[in-house]
Amino acid sequence: MSGAPVDGDGIAAVVVSYRSASTLDGCLLRLRSANGVVQIRVVDNGSDDGTLEILQRHALADSRLHFIANPDNPGFAVACNQGAADSDAPWLAFVNPDLQVRPDSLARLRAHALALGDAALLGADLHGEDGERDGAARRHDPDFAAMLRTPAAAARLDVPVDPACALQSVESVSGALMLMQRTLFERIGGFDEGYRLHAEDLDLCRRAREAGAAVAVANDVPVLHVRGVSSRSRPVFVEWHKHRGLWRYFGKFEAPRRGLATRLGVFAAIWMHFLARLPRALVPR
Repeated sequence: MSGAPVDGDGIAAVVVSYRSASTLDGCLLRLRSANGVVQIRVVDNGSDDGTLEILQRHALADSRLHFIANPDNPGFAVACNQGAADSDAPWLAFVNPDLQVRPDSLARLRAHALALGDAALLGADLHGEDGERDGAARRHDPDFAAMLRTPAAAARLDVPVDPACALQSVESVSGALMLMQRTLFERIGGFDEGYRLHAEDLDLCRRAREAGAAVAVANDVPVLHVRGVSSRSRPVFVEWHKHRGLWRYFGKFEAPRRGLATRLGVFAAIWMHFLARLPRALVPR
């Protein structure tokens, strides 16, 4: 942690990288130019693709940037908590290495959060290179019992964008970009490190809401998201932990109020879905 004084409204941007060399340079260049960013913490989870060379170059050029090089991959949640603990700015922005923020993106999210008055966890209007909106930016909580009853209708968690709302209240935003006050992050205990990959953002949003915080997406803050760059190198690993994360989420939030038949049904549905997706994940890309 830096011993230098920190701006009272300053933002610490936390980036978790894993084989992200193809997008990380652009991500860091934009974070270094972003209004309000006083600290940048990059936690690398054992990359072997030139990521560390990129980090060293940026750290030498900008004293705000420190990086932690994990010798292995302890998971996204662990790395996010490491980055947050290594900083002390009053605002935290968790930013994927395949995001390209604009100069005012994070400052505008912070302004929205301040306007809400109380603790808030905010996301942005994420879109791909083709301009298509990322459905994960606005989501419902998963309802696993409903998914068993009507799989096709209930499986999608996406919430349609409300063009009339600059700040749209939702149950969950994407972990690709989250901004919140450090006090809120610490009050709810940070990310649950029991997740290795996927569903930890759903979990964090739910616990934030249960703690009385607002969760919303800023529809007037567009951010480019080049999705799945690091996931492409290990598709089976990603699918396994995605489904494992869903089972953990169900166990924490829904299983205690469901009967044995529903719990067994959800377990079977999650892992049958994993098996159904496995052939696609095994196809070389």
